[in-house]
Amino acid sequence: MPEQDHNKTPQNTLSWISRHHPISLTEKIFFMQNLQVMVRTGLSLAMALRTLADQSTHKRFKYVLHNVYEQVEKGTPFARALSMHPSVFPDLTVSMIESGELSGKLDEVLQHVTEQMKKDHELISKVRGAMLYPSIVIIAMIGIGTAMMVFVIPRLIDVFAEFKATLPLPTRILIATSNFTTKNGPFVLIGIVLLIFAFRAFSKTPFGTHMVHALLLRMPIFGAIIRKINLARISRTFSSLLTTDIPIVQASVITSRTIKNIYYREALLDLSERLKKGSQVHIVFSAYPHLFPPVVSQLTRVGEESGALDHVLSQLALFYEEEVDQITKNLPSIIEPLLILILGAGVGAMAVAIIMPMYSLTQTI
Repeated sequence: MPEQDHNKTPQNTLSWISRHHPISLTEKIFFMQNLQVMVRTGLSLAMALRTLADQSTHKRFKYVLHNVYEQVEKGTPFARALSMHPSVFPDLTVSMIESGELSGKLDEVLQHVTEQMKKDHELISKVRGAMLYPSIVIIAMIGIGTAMMVFVIPRLIDVFAEFKATLPLPTRILIATSNFTTKNGPFVLIGIVLLIFAFRAFSKTPFGTHMVHALLLRMPIFGAIIRKINLARISRTFSSLLTTDIPIVQASVITSRTIKNIYYREALLDLSERLKKGSQVHIVFSAYPHLFPPVVSQLTRVGEESGALDHVLSQLALFYEEEVDQITKNLPSIIEPLLILILGAGVGAMAVAIIMPMYSLTQTI
């Protein structure tokens, strides 16, 4: 359904940029948190939606919220109105709110949704913050290397050419690389762009997705981080859904849709199928030891036997979120020696390639 404002202005009146401008998780958290407060204080859902839509400064989000308000005003269930905008409100949010409407505990569910969004935001922010330093260093290394090849090495080539001496192998390799880069710069750039697009297209195929995600899980340092992030998100999402009385089979399917790693997603879908046949969560988790450590299976078993699976999963989520927090804090100090080693090797190799012929030339003179 097209997204409209409260004056029924069609979405195509929005600029192309506004229609495709992403809505940040912070915007959604602000909306859910304020909606929960308004509903809890007794304000009608429709009036709360209209108020929040009017005060939103994000054009696309304003249109979406006005459309949701209009649908609710017409008698459409809130969850159904949200589901008309799947790119803004995912299945997890819609399902939890639908459960809140059916149970008559919408304000409580909105609080759970807000907490879930906040935890996701914290997790994403920690990972992005940890990756910022390595990314800057790597980009700087590539930039300096490219500048050397394009501007510095060609000048040295002219100097070496005057002596007409046989250059060492490292120097010849460096000169050949510099010549290729300067003469075929646009083609090299186009080639890199095409390779990136080809890799992205390949990674979206079933085979490519499995291969890339398997490599990510096996990467040193980062593989462990990816596992802990997935376990934290699975535990948190599963717990939130069970807390809002969503059936466990449906909860496993919804949770699978929130996970990006294909192997965890397939494991959760397998879980939903086995649960239909009478299996238990901890049994299925134990069948995937490379994805779910023994502690997850054991604690899940305790939760199932005690009837407090949602509470146990919530504690697991806290545990893995703290693990991710600790790793992300230590990540710069872990990666820094490796980056220094790579940078030193690159600079050293380039220095040797430049200094060796100079030393040889001074010897001949």
